[in-house]
Amino acid sequence: MKRSTAREIAVHLSFGMAVNDLPAEELLSDFFDKEHYKTLAEEYMIYDDYPNSKQLDYIKRIAKGVAEHTVELDGYIEKYSKDWKISRISRVAVAIMRVAMFEMLYMQEVPEKVAINEAVELAKKYEERETVSFINGILGSFLKEELKIGE
Repeated sequence: MKRSTAREIAVHLSFGMAVNDLPAEELLSDFFDKEHYKTLAEEYMIYDDYPNSKQLDYIKRIAKGVAEHTVELDGYIEKYSKDWKISRISRVAVAIMRVAMFEMLYMQEVPEKVAINEAVELAKKYEERETVSFINGILGSFLKEELKIGE
């Protein structure tokens, strides 16, 4: 499994936590049950391979981190979305941005530009063109203003 696939699974989990209002530990436990995971593969190719321990750690670290820092991450999304309330932004777009921002803030092993690039690629898969640009703009502004990169 590629890192981009693991990241996409983390976005699915981030979305799932927001929609189902479940604690991260409960969702992760159910989600990575091998029998349940097999059923996901029937619908989505990204679930064809069960993650190895390194990939599982990466996915869980992001999912738990996003859950723990949701208020902070959502604050950044609202700050850089220029007068858009988070409730007006698609839940998929929010999940993508939460994962990217979490990686930029808390996962030094992931280069910031890679996090943005991967977020944009995921957005192209799940969102309309305008939303892809919106996500790219928010993440670019976040990188420049909050992390002081690219000045």
